[in-house]
Amino acid sequence: MTDRTFVIIKPDAVRRGLVGVVLARYESKGLEIVTLDWRTIDAAMADQHYAEHVAQPWYPALREFITSGPLLAVVLEGPAAIEAVRTMNGATNGVAAAPGSIRGDYSLSNRENLVHASDSPHSAEREIALWFPGLS
Repeated sequence: MTDRTFVIIKPDAVRRGLVGVVLARYESKGLEIVTLDWRTIDAAMADQHYAEHVAQPWYPALREFITSGPLLAVVLEGPAAIEAVRTMNGATNGVAAAPGSIRGDYSLSNRENLVHASDSPHSAEREIALWFPGLS
């Protein structure tokens, strides 16, 4: 079964020159890039994307980070793409993420953790529609 997932290669990965490394890992796994777009987002877009977190006390720092510079929005497709990407990304906290995962190999942070990925088919559908409204 093939599905689609949404990924953000976050501003810290862009600043550190890791975009190519991250994309290569997804492609090496066998996932196909459906579309991608360089963007710098504003607070309103961050609030839409992270709608379920806006009321959390830690959210303002996340908003400040995700709007701090360019990012790459990506739609990937492949067998079990959602599960595959989340496994490849590793645990949210880079310190706790397994070696071999993107975060485990390149991150020491819980917030500046290089990548975001949809966590379910529902969130993949919502995030893809938000970031790429014309994509069917």
